[in-house]
Amino acid sequence: MSTRPLEKLPTIRGKLGSTIVVAVAITIVISYGLIGFALRNTPKDSEAVDALSLARKVQLGQLDPLPPNTMVARRDKFGIITIEGTDLGVTPPTDFQDFVPHWGVVGKNVYAFLPLGQRGAAITVMRAAPSRGSLGRISATLGFLQSVWWQFLLAGVIAALIALVLARWLARGMTQPLRDMAVAAKRMQTGDYTTRVTTTSRDEVGQLAAAFNRMSQELEHLEASRRDLVANVSHELKTPITAIRAHLENLLDGVEQPDPQTLQVMLTQSERLGRLVEQLLDLSKLESGEVALHREEMPLEPVVSQVMSEIDVARSDRGVHLAQDLPADLPLVDADRERVHQVLFNLVDNAVRFTPAGGEVRVEARRNNGSVRVSVADTGMGIPPEHLPRLFERFYRVDSARAREDGGTGIGLAIARSVVEAHGGHLDAASELGKGSVFTFDLPVATATKNRRDP
Repeated sequence: MSTRPLEKLPTIRGKLGSTIVVAVAITIVISYGLIGFALRNTPKDSEAVDALSLARKVQLGQLDPLPPNTMVARRDKFGIITIEGTDLGVTPPTDFQDFVPHWGVVGKNVYAFLPLGQRGAAITVMRAAPSRGSLGRISATLGFLQSVWWQFLLAGVIAALIALVLARWLARGMTQPLRDMAVAAKRMQTGDYTTRVTTTSRDEVGQLAAAFNRMSQELEHLEASRRDLVANVSHELKTPITAIRAHLENLLDGVEQPDPQTLQVMLTQSERLGRLVEQLLDLSKLESGEVALHREEMPLEPVVSQVMSEIDVARSDRGVHLAQDLPADLPLVDADRERVHQVLFNLVDNAVRFTPAGGEVRVEARRNNGSVRVSVADTGMGIPPEHLPRLFERFYRVDSARAREDGGTGIGLAIARSVVEAHGGHLDAASELGKGSVFTFDLPVATATKNRRDP
């Protein structure tokens, strides 16, 4: 496969400069051709001046013999015409009505008309044009260009140099962001995602630079998230493993006895470890789309009641009042029952854990256009505004110490968000310090013809 000539050049600057110089050269050649054609008869002006000078010398008798390729026509006062000099094949005009000196062209020959003192007497000197090969306008054009070739050549060279300088100057500004992106890409290969490309251009290169900056920023964020995930997973796994190992060592050393209390502690830590691994696998499958949602037309009220009953039993020592408000005419939703239960359990359980005794956690649901909007509100301590943007990140905790004491793993909200997004909704959080928090999400309303299971 053949390549274009410009593709062999190694830089965009060289390609742009070559393109501009070639375009300027073509423009100059075409312009010179048009100028030469328009001014093809310009050299005849000097030839006419020579012819008028010869006519004056012939009149004064100062020119003998006549120069080559020169014809002289004399007309006396009686109108008799005599011809002298070289026969050019045409008769010089001598019968002009207005007897004033002038010049003209007959064919390719130039003549000069000079009236004499006596009325009706005149001298016409005609000179043959220099030989220029072929006849016609083309030969006249070529003859003009031959007479001024060096001026045109100098002008072309200057124009090409100016075009080249401008091309390099413009190309430098246009390609600088590309060179910066190449440098930044090399730094990304080593794991450095902090480099940004600076440009004020609004063209395609500027748009590419802006997209590159967004990509590098996202990669930097992903790299930071990856490092945080590794550190958090290591810490969360280390805590129960260390506790189990310590008890096992004590049992082997005889420091502790295998009584029910010691074994219960070890069982609790192993359950925590298993729960963490299970949630990590669940979150990974949800985010990759590997988990199939078994969607069906279902009422929301039984799921909410079941979650509230389970939380009431599990967190009975909290002293938090649980309430639900779902209208009787609430439409069916198209959702996975087990996954909706998982989302509600996570949200209500978190609300109860962070609501002081005497507070309230309320679950409400209302129809919102083509969906059902579910909200879980509490009267707890609230969430500081700076924590809200990162609230659904894996292992992110507003109060790490209290969350670990309550057995939280830090990925329940991340799982809830993934489940809601898998249903086509979005999980939002709003909070006010000292007054509580509200988590809301949407579930699609089931239609009369929809009764299916997603593959």
